[in-house]
Amino acid sequence: MKPSLFAELRRRNVFRAGAFYIAATWALAQGIAQLGPAFGMPEWGTRWFVIACAIGFPFWIAFAWFFEFTPEGLKRESEVDPSQSITEHTGKKLDRWIFAIMGVAIVLLLTNTFVWHKGAGLNADADTAPVSEHSIAVLPFVNMSSDKEQEYFSDGISEDLLNLLAKIPELQVTARTSAFSFKGKDAAQRDIAHQLHVAHLLVGSVRKIGSAVRISAQLVDAASDTQRWSQTWDRKLDDVFAIQDEIAATVVEQLRVKLLGAAPTAKPIDPQAYALILQAQELLNRVNPKNMAQSIELNKQALAIAPDESRAWAGLARAYMNQTYLAVLPPLQGGELARQAANKALQADPTNIAAYSTLVRVAGDIDFDLAGAVRYCQRAFDIEPGNLAVVNAAATLLTAMGRVDEAVTLQEYRVAHDPANPVAHHNLSIARYFARRWDAAIDAERTALRLSPDFAGAHSQIGQNLLLGKADAAGALKEIEAEPDEANRECGLPPPLHALGRTQEADAALHACIDRFGTDQPGLLFQLYAYLGNADAAFEWLEKSAAAHDPQIPGIVADPMVDSLHDDPRWLPFLRKVGYAPEQLAKIEFKVKLPATAGSPTSGGANH
Repeated sequence: MKPSLFAELRRRNVFRAGAFYIAATWALAQGIAQLGPAFGMPEWGTRWFVIACAIGFPFWIAFAWFFEFTPEGLKRESEVDPSQSITEHTGKKLDRWIFAIMGVAIVLLLTNTFVWHKGAGLNADADTAPVSEHSIAVLPFVNMSSDKEQEYFSDGISEDLLNLLAKIPELQVTARTSAFSFKGKDAAQRDIAHQLHVAHLLVGSVRKIGSAVRISAQLVDAASDTQRWSQTWDRKLDDVFAIQDEIAATVVEQLRVKLLGAAPTAKPIDPQAYALILQAQELLNRVNPKNMAQSIELNKQALAIAPDESRAWAGLARAYMNQTYLAVLPPLQGGELARQAANKALQADPTNIAAYSTLVRVAGDIDFDLAGAVRYCQRAFDIEPGNLAVVNAAATLLTAMGRVDEAVTLQEYRVAHDPANPVAHHNLSIARYFARRWDAAIDAERTALRLSPDFAGAHSQIGQNLLLGKADAAGALKEIEAEPDEANRECGLPPPLHALGRTQEADAALHACIDRFGTDQPGLLFQLYAYLGNADAAFEWLEKSAAAHDPQIPGIVADPMVDSLHDDPRWLPFLRKVGYAPEQLAKIEFKVKLPATAGSPTSGGANH
């Protein structure tokens, strides 16, 4: 009697071969999805792997039907004598392989769920939260000009649109850094919206030829991956601001946003000055000494055309402040230049958030005027609640006041609204470090590194958490040695070397740090001496840092590295001198109220 087709499929192990293929595909797909990003694999890699496997499945089944493994090797099934067939033995082997591969797949699934996704995603909590219908990300518009150097213009138009939409409190707008992180990447719009946790995307293109400009914009519904609206404008350069207003009004209309007040409008700028400001803004977003100098020159050129242009003055202020943090300018000189420029910006536009953010940093980090910094910050919150630059500044002020748990809450808010920004995760890590939340601080820094593998300061920050919170000196040393930033690496070495008993190496590293950074960045030294137990040297460097108005001083109240100094009789007098004694802090009233809705945070030009 001829066996049935079902029986023959079983005898030839076709069902087992199919199960083996599916299990292997599942396990490999999970492995690729989890490890692919670490090797730069695009997001569509896993999807196309699964598609390729699905195409190959019928061929695999045909192979299992027509061929059989024998002791002599692979043969066609028709060539095998039934009495010599070992399909039963092969089937048992396949069973074992299927169970083994399923076990690997389950382990990968659990790892993905409970390890990688434990604070590892761009915004792990957001993945489970509902997506607001009033949420949008403005992706960088594509530069369609023949001159590729005009890209600053298309990026600037996109950023201005983002900031305009973000002024609408009823609308949730993803911050610039996260939205722009997908620039040049081959990612599906639906995937981008999912990672940014928004329901809509605003995409488009810009073509600029002389004084003529063509702008195309499309509003995309992420769930259906369809356009809700699109339009193209051919205008003169000085009509760009009217186009921005029209796009913003259309987004409000299409998303059915009910405004509680008047819709914000763009402020026209002289076209020549506008082009220079956008170039300066692009350079300002790349924080290094050369770009800061170029940004300053471009903003000065813009001011020569439009002397009262608030955005140029605010950009100038921010560049001077960044030069101070980069040790290009001494703190007092850089702070004074930044203050003058920021005040000029506010004279031209009393609502300029970027100018207020700079004044917060000058007052808090350079002048040690915490009360003044709080006043500036409070005013900025009154103008634009939820602005991420202001949120970050407020978190820094709260840390300086010792209110570290509130600072963590603010930095978590920032990360939730700027999930692809490594700086946001790094600052969250620092806030958690000050709050002694060691594991959570390390998690945030690991996320920063996943987003930017060469991110400066991340490895050294992980090392400090391992050393102070986990007593893992060996692990700390390994992390600090992997730090790409020279100052963080060299000045991070003495503590773990000392903890490991490698005293001579620790002393050599300490003196190398003094020689290289003691003059320009004395704040790096008092922390080291405090940890090493040399209180006299620690206070000597504290005094030098205060005299130089080093921006490291405001963090001393909460810094775990200087805990050993708190019982020293010189501690409280020093705090009183710089304005951070407990009774001085208690007099400063600072209430931070974040938007009750999803908010409308903007990047606001924050780099720190």
